[in-house]
Amino acid sequence: MSKTLFSLYILFSLLSLLSQYSSAQTPPSKICKSTPYPSYCNSVLPSTNSSSTVYDYGRFSVRKSLSTAQKFSSLIDNYLRKSKNLTITAVRALEDCKFLAQCNIDNLIGSARIVDTTSQTLSLSRADDVQTLLSAILTNTQTCMDGLQATASAWSVRNGILTPLSNDTRLYSVSLALFTKGWVPHKKRNKPSAYNPSIRKHLMRNGKLNLKMSDKNRAIYRTANSNRRLLQADNSGNQVVVSNITVVSQDGSWNFTSINDAVNAAPNNTDGSNGYFLIYVTAGVYEEYVSIPKNKKYLMMVGAGINETIITGNRSVVDGWTTFNCSTFTVVATGFFGMGMTFRNTAGAIKHQAVAVRNGADLSTFYSCSFEAYQDTLYVHSLRQFYLECDVYGTVDFIFGNAAAVFQSCNLYPRLPMPNQFNAITAQGRTDPNQNTGISVQNCTIRAADDLANSSVTIQTYLGRPWKEYSRAVYMQSFIGGFINPAGWSIWSGDFALNTSYYAEFANTGPGSNTSRRVTWPGFHVINATDAANFTVAAFLLGDDWIPQTGLNYTSGLL
Repeated sequence: MSKTLFSLYILFSLLSLLSQYSSAQTPPSKICKSTPYPSYCNSVLPSTNSSSTVYDYGRFSVRKSLSTAQKFSSLIDNYLRKSKNLTITAVRALEDCKFLAQCNIDNLIGSARIVDTTSQTLSLSRADDVQTLLSAILTNTQTCMDGLQATASAWSVRNGILTPLSNDTRLYSVSLALFTKGWVPHKKRNKPSAYNPSIRKHLMRNGKLNLKMSDKNRAIYRTANSNRRLLQADNSGNQVVVSNITVVSQDGSWNFTSINDAVNAAPNNTDGSNGYFLIYVTAGVYEEYVSIPKNKKYLMMVGAGINETIITGNRSVVDGWTTFNCSTFTVVATGFFGMGMTFRNTAGAIKHQAVAVRNGADLSTFYSCSFEAYQDTLYVHSLRQFYLECDVYGTVDFIFGNAAAVFQSCNLYPRLPMPNQFNAITAQGRTDPNQNTGISVQNCTIRAADDLANSSVTIQTYLGRPWKEYSRAVYMQSFIGGFINPAGWSIWSGDFALNTSYYAEFANTGPGSNTSRRVTWPGFHVINATDAANFTVAAFLLGDDWIPQTGLNYTSGLL
């Protein structure tokens, strides 16, 4: 190519790029129409330059959101310093807000780091990472608001906190909308294929998990697990990598007698590249409130089996705890994997909200575990979660929260509630149309627990109800018992969220699966395989990117 032709080629390329850039320039008034709060968005975005792109506006909004989250954290600190005149319940609600504000700061720092590096559509997995973080920011803010509103004794601080929180929520929503418009691939996610063993490695053999560990750790594990071999450690085939192992035993014969002590001894902020830190918890009833904090990443906790290793507590809202902090077991650390344990909250139906497990851990997995309580048993709070072959028992809203959560091959057992109560299996908490959250129930079995099945009292039981405005839950390829109300779904209050929620059913079986008498809300759908595929592990969680590390033999797509 001659120098003249090369120069013309470069000039043409530059003019083409300039043309593309100019065509992408959009005034704030236009870009804000794509957000849930156009007027607020218009007032927030800078008006000095009417020719910015969606990426410019998105970066500005994320940075402003970070500054706002930091200011809110300082505001909560001020209230906590003056909290001597508040009840313990009000203080706990403020402490929840402090924790959630710090989570938001961390999430926004991570989001800003990514949006600052590119002005083009991200890969699907990269975009899902940021969309998940920004979705969780809205969830955290709503959780803070809910906790304060539910605490009567906190009335003196509500106005000073709820008003800025309302503005913060709108700003975070704008940030999520602009990110979705600019960075998220707009093509519909491909329908995942049915599970194919050739897609990924088989790490499970005969129902047992192969572990790759040092000779010393293998000897420790084999000795500790001599009575019940949930896992199999050998040198053949593909294995789950374990970097180290510690054992909890109540009789003092091993490393720790307390689960929390073992958690504290785990390494901080590992990236999972060297495998899991394994805590094996021997059989027994552990009466302690266990917390897996954010810095204990990629921790694997294995018990001796359901009803063998039991973690139990009895905190409840009636006894002065917030819903957020009454859980027996709490996990927020990325990459957590729990297996072979029972989690209980024994407060009973009379104590209303009493959580067994609160999960706010991204890329977290529970396998062969049992979650047992009454109202609000399992709090799938935020981020991406997977549950395989688990049992969940409860009454009112017993699977609730705003994570992107998939339950696969699980047993869901509605129990006998208090008089004048009804059962709702799910209460999903999506508050924004751009959040990538929801509850997906696939290949599960919904049966009445023994106390409900044997009761002489007729109890109405529903698949779910809309806790928040954009509540989303899908049941597919599952067995639904005949005790489910033919309407399928219950209202929350009046016509709240009946138009904006998304409830769907696909290819379910059993006497309760007949959809001919289901609710006629605009938000209810009987969907086809193409739509159902969007709620599989592969599509909804992008689970094929991270679940194989656990070694579980899960189903990637539709059955």
